[in-house]
Formats: sequence, structure tokens, C-alpha cells
Amino acid sequence: MRRSDDRWARTGDRHWPAGARLAASCTTLFGALSLLVDWDAGSLSLMRALLWLALSAALFTVLLPARVTTGTGWLEVRGPWHRRTVRTDALTAVWLYDDVSSCLVLRDVYGHRLELDPRVLTTNPLIWHNLDTGVRRSVERGTLLRGEDVLERLGRRIDEETVGAVLRASGLR
Repeated sequence: MRRSDDRWARTGDRHWPAGARLAASCTTLFGALSLLVDWDAGSLSLMRALLWLALSAALFTVLLPARVTTGTGWLEVRGPWHRRTVRTDALTAVWLYDDVSSCLVLRDVYGHRLELDPRVLTTNPLIWHNLDTGVRRSVERGTLLRGEDVLERLGRRIDEETVGAVLRASGLR
């Protein structure tokens, strides 16, 4: 799916390492406190220790954020159990579910589908730029049948948040 000359154009979520460290810290703290409380109560056994370690591993899996990577014409989301890739220059449909937690869904002409949190695009301008460039190519080729308006709204929202952040950082707001 990726060309070999594309390896230098690869962009990843710059906040993912911090999210992974937070997940590891929380699960380590949970595991250590669970073992400590169980040991203090005098009920710690090998089976109970293994149970606490298994629960800590499950918590880590739940807390670990998906890793988003992009390059020229593709976007990839890797979770603990799956790896999904779409061709952004061959998208057919885009949906944005904006309920309790937002979710952007992308589908390409090859039938691949992925979901990602739109906040990743807001906090990573290079990922948004690669996605936007791929969407423009999809529109030019005529493959994007549904969701162009969704991406325009999302782009405006990202631009507004970026301008607000720049103004706050410069002390003008």
C-alpha cells in the first residue's frame, strides 16, 4: 500500500507517546496499589497477584490510545488489536459522528474503513494537511461521493481552533 519513497513523508501523532506514558503510568499505579492493598490485608496469594497483573494489563489495553500515522495518499490507525489503513486519495465516503465522543469514519474505494478521533487532526496539523490533500485528490478524481461537507466543516473547526491557539500563545486573546 505504501511506496518505499514515502517513508520520509510519514507523519505520526505527536501526542501519542505522552498518551502511552499516561496509560502505562495509570496501569502501573493501579497494579502496584492493588497488590499493596491485597498484601496489607493478608490475602495476597500467587493467584490473586496474577489476577491483579492481568487486570492491569487489560486496563493498559483499554487506556492505550490508537496510533495515527499518515503519508502521501494514506492514513493508518493502529490499536492494540487491529491495524486499519485507507487510501485518502481514493475515499468514497466520510462520516462524522458527533455525539458524546466524536468519531470520524473514512471509507476508500478498496473497501477499507477506519475510525479516528477528530481531536487527533486538531492537535496534529501535518496529519490534517495530509488528509486534506488526499481528500482534494479524491474530489478531483470523483471518487468521494459522500462527506465532502463534513470535511469542510471539520476543516473550518480545525482552522478556528488553530487561530485561537495562536492568538492565545501570542497574548492577543
